[in-house]
Amino acid sequence: MKLGSPFRPRLLSALLFSIFLGSAPATPAQERGELRIATSYKLMTLDPQYANLNENTSLLSHIFERLVYQDENLELKPGLATSWRPRSDTQWAFKLRDKVRFHDGSAFDADDVVYTIERIRDFLKPPSGGFRSYVSGIKSVSAPDPLTVLIETDGAVPNLPLFFSSLFVMNRPSKGFETTEDLNAGHPPNGTGPYRFESWSSGESLRLARNDDYWGGKPAWSKVTFRVIENPAARVAALSTGEVDVADAIPARDVASLKERGARVASVGAARVNFVQFDVARDTLPGVTDKSGEPIANPFKNPLVRRALTLATDRGILVDKILAGYGTAAAQVFPNGLPGTSANLLPEAPNYDEAKMLLAKAGFPDGFNLVLAGPAGRYPGDAESLQAVAQSWARIGVNAQPAAAPFSVFNTKRAAGDYGVWYGGTSGEAVDIILHTLLASPDPERGTGALNFGKYRNEAFDAMLARAESIAVGPERNAALAQATELVMADQPIIPLYHFHHIVGYGSRIGSYVLHPRGWTTAMQTRPAME
Repeated sequence: MKLGSPFRPRLLSALLFSIFLGSAPATPAQERGELRIATSYKLMTLDPQYANLNENTSLLSHIFERLVYQDENLELKPGLATSWRPRSDTQWAFKLRDKVRFHDGSAFDADDVVYTIERIRDFLKPPSGGFRSYVSGIKSVSAPDPLTVLIETDGAVPNLPLFFSSLFVMNRPSKGFETTEDLNAGHPPNGTGPYRFESWSSGESLRLARNDDYWGGKPAWSKVTFRVIENPAARVAALSTGEVDVADAIPARDVASLKERGARVASVGAARVNFVQFDVARDTLPGVTDKSGEPIANPFKNPLVRRALTLATDRGILVDKILAGYGTAAAQVFPNGLPGTSANLLPEAPNYDEAKMLLAKAGFPDGFNLVLAGPAGRYPGDAESLQAVAQSWARIGVNAQPAAAPFSVFNTKRAAGDYGVWYGGTSGEAVDIILHTLLASPDPERGTGALNFGKYRNEAFDAMLARAESIAVGPERNAALAQATELVMADQPIIPLYHFHHIVGYGSRIGSYVLHPRGWTTAMQTRPAME
């Protein structure tokens, strides 16, 4: 059974340079009216620095911009910063783009970058998934002139420019720090991006207007409306009937029928992983019982149980059947071939006999019961994946009851500790970012483990990851990250399932849609059809 293949970006580099720098300028023949996008992303806040979630990152990128951005190979390119260089092991200098203005007409300068860093580091107290870990190592930041930012770090931070590819720059207000509550209360967000804020209805829509004074050239669309449609079938229907021009997160099963109805489809392998995560910290877990329904000691503390469940997981069914080939079986956090991945980690075919032996050795010859939680409608094939994993585990005596819920409900319950084992997903700028947030020991001071809801701890892995993160970007760092990944995956704190492919459908008003492996959905990726 072939379960994996090397990651191969399939984007157009020339287009991406303009698209992810900001927005390619429109020619008169390309200018159009309103672009209508059906998105699965439910914008949670208008604060661009509050929550590190794709829905916020994607939608707010129309309004706000970063110093640095990543191209289709996850390489760094200039954004609001035109260049950067280390002056020493603990000092970086960033040169900023001249003649950039915020939507209120004020000039962008180094003081706005200082404010951005200080607001994230010293003021915000976000939930898990925030951006504080990106700036926690910054000792001081200063602006020696309007177009230069100097950053002093507590120690060597060779990956600092990569961190800035995730941070939106905000305009410094006249006094104090803006609160998330103030930003959500209707005060228009003030960025430098290609589109201006018009209105937002939480969970329903986001309306934007073209920024005619955008430094990167006038965008193609005069208006952009995002309609939040969390149900995949409803998104497909909206695209099929022409209610919207673009629909994201198209289920693989609907690709053929969409094409038959005249829509076109774009897809690209995702720089992300979907996985099963275990709570390995608590002594007993909700929903985990013996076969008679009585609570038992947490079985996931035993690595033999985690290994058994890994061997009883059929990734081939997930990729071939549920994702209809629009995915790659996973054995680590990024698809093989991207920087920092290990060539030695390959997906395994299921081995139910060995899995049963491991369960028996761990003291569970008859298996046990559990509730397998997960979101419904957030990721391609999520609810179906829960069912498929449960069916696989039943073959070794582990009776899993799938419990799918809307992501907002699932996310709240997961954070509250209502689950003992769950299906989830995450993406990031690089391998070390995901390792840092998903698998490193939770430590608020260091900013590690923000997504480590299972409270997994491995001191040897923490040390290897810290060493890798101290190495300058390049082959040596990549090799150290691969070694750290091999160590932690041998302990099986998660079961990597697959790297799904982002699939976007678009209608006749769209000439082309260029996808990025980070999975953003933006107007800037959309080109109008030529009349």
